[in-house]
Amino acid sequence: MVKDTIFSGESKNIEYKVTLPDKSEKYMKTIVAFANTQGGKLIVGVDDKTHQIVGVENDVLFQLMDGIANAVSDSCVPQIIPDIEPQTVDGKTVVVVSVEAGKNRPYYLKSKGKDNGTYIRVAGTSRLAFPEKIKELEMEGARISWDELTCVGYPVSKDATEKLCQDIERFRKKAGMPDHSVNKEQLINWKILKQSEGQLLATNAYALLTSDYFSFSKTQCAVFKGTDRAVFLDKRELKGPIYTQIEEAVDFVLRNIRLGATIDGLVRKERYELPPEAIREMIINAHCHRNLLDESCIQVAIYDDRLEVTSPGGLYNGLTYEEVMNGHSKIRNKGIANIFSQMGLVEAWGSGIKRILNAAEEYGLPKPRFQEFDNMFRVELFRNSFPMMKESRDIGETSEKHRRSIGEVSGIKKQIELNDTQQKIIKLLLEDNQLSAIKLADRIGIASRNIESNIKKLKELGILIRHGSPKNGYWEVTLTY
Repeated sequence: MVKDTIFSGESKNIEYKVTLPDKSEKYMKTIVAFANTQGGKLIVGVDDKTHQIVGVENDVLFQLMDGIANAVSDSCVPQIIPDIEPQTVDGKTVVVVSVEAGKNRPYYLKSKGKDNGTYIRVAGTSRLAFPEKIKELEMEGARISWDELTCVGYPVSKDATEKLCQDIERFRKKAGMPDHSVNKEQLINWKILKQSEGQLLATNAYALLTSDYFSFSKTQCAVFKGTDRAVFLDKRELKGPIYTQIEEAVDFVLRNIRLGATIDGLVRKERYELPPEAIREMIINAHCHRNLLDESCIQVAIYDDRLEVTSPGGLYNGLTYEEVMNGHSKIRNKGIANIFSQMGLVEAWGSGIKRILNAAEEYGLPKPRFQEFDNMFRVELFRNSFPMMKESRDIGETSEKHRRSIGEVSGIKKQIELNDTQQKIIKLLLEDNQLSAIKLADRIGIASRNIESNIKKLKELGILIRHGSPKNGYWEVTLTY
């Protein structure tokens, strides 16, 4: 088993040393990093470049083991107790130093102090932890989730609480979940609100779910020309409750990617170039698993060749890439995760990555890429290089005429300069072509007269065509985007 471990190469949990350096601090960083992450093994007597087993001479073996034990005891705070043992592989002896994931985090080098001596494992290296990561390690050690802490100074509003409860019920209904009346008592049970001396107190999760109180609680969305960030085509910054940011971010992506359609008999079948389920999962996961102690914002970026969602914070609590790919999950934000589960945004822990992978495979897209770097986590969903399918000719000459006049477009507002309300009207009518102006107004949240004026403009552009009576008719959307 040890031989298999040795030849698997260095990783988040394995590091090799041919010999130990004179200064113990150089390898104590690795010991500390293992304790702050998921544990691991430091193997002495193996070349880190060739993986060749060099071995440790028997006459210095026990002196070496004692030296490691003393260095760990003298250098690391809080105390780390590694398992140090010799192993024989191919007739040669190596020393295996096994470190378990620590429970009293953060661990750091005594000589450097907590701020400058706390290390974590990233891929196959030991790196100095960012200040935000140190705070998170402190909370892990105290078994605390930041979103469940009291948000000092943030008021508990009756209106905001009722709206949150109503929105949870609305999301549950939309997700096909059983009817469940939600009130402030449920929010207390779910640790979104706290009671203290007869008063209701807001948690950080409550603030995130009811407002844009925190400056970092934003989703930055952008469309770029080409495959880098040199030229903006469009950008938008989303604020407000994080679940509304999720909805709006998904809408932003769908507005700015291609939508193709075919006619099968009398049935119109439409398909976005990227699977909406994968888009939704990427954005939900970013909000659910981000590090809330990091004041960076979630970013949603659309390039010519890919969709990219980046969230602050690497994999949580020592979780490895391999574990993530196999459906394992660790909950960073317990309050948010619980509410997302109650709203039907999260179906089962650890299933989001699988759904992204499966959706991409079903669409015939390249395998999505997952990256952890610089205290960030990024998911990339790649667009196909070939053009989207176009509507069949038997849709009608009117549709063809308008498509020829404006061209096949990949983002509505870029090509024909529709406003946000007009885009929302088109999206809703593509989902249900019998919606009335009153129902559209209710869905979008604006006055019906505003809806009517925008519909008039869309009719003038030839994008909307009304068929039948005002009561029993339906809308034809002639524009594919």
